[in-house]
Amino acid sequence: MDYDKNDEVYSKVVRAGKRTYFFDVKSTKGRDLYITMTESKKTFIDGREKYQKHKIFLYKEDFQKFSDGLSDVIEKIAELNSSGEYKTETYSGTEPIEEVSFEDL
Repeated sequence: MDYDKNDEVYSKVVRAGKRTYFFDVKSTKGRDLYITMTESKKTFIDGREKYQKHKIFLYKEDFQKFSDGLSDVIEKIAELNSSGEYKTETYSGTEPIEEVSFEDL
């Protein structure tokens, strides 16, 4: 497969209420892989539908640190929810936590 600079290799869309999250794996000209994460939020300004977008670039040297940090905070949320002190409507803390690994990229 011939990749151009910033060629999209894989994309995952997650819709969550008024927000949509885009997880895109892209390839550089040198065939290094990186991830862009975009949050798109629907808003209304002057009665017109608009989208606010926020983008994060995650490079290969940071994949494992990002994955470790995300797993850590998700585990902490599950722990806090199970303590009874905090509650969320959509996440009870009882769902199994799936390990996130970027080693295959």
